[in-house]
Amino acid sequence: MIVAFSVTPLGVGEDVGEYVAEAVRVVRESGLPNRTDAMFTSIEGEWDECMEVVRRAVAAVEARAPRVSLVLKADVRPGVTDGLTSKVESVERHLGRQAP
Repeated sequence: MIVAFSVTPLGVGEDVGEYVAEAVRVVRESGLPNRTDAMFTSIEGEWDECMEVVRRAVAAVEARAPRVSLVLKADVRPGVTDGLTSKVESVERHLGRQAP
């Protein structure tokens, strides 16, 4: 499965980068395939391992913020691997160019 999620600390002011970095650190240390962009972090793996990483990422932010918002979207597709790359490659192929 692929899980795209965003963890946002609330009640800490406008600059939340240092808090979000704590969540991204958890993701990167998990060893799961992942990507982070301006809005979401995506991870790929089995259901339990993905949800555990999301739980730990939220906990890392929660440890420093009085309130946390979590937005999560999942693509549950058994038997598919390397979806983080193959989905982008498919779109780029249809656009007539190679993925960046």
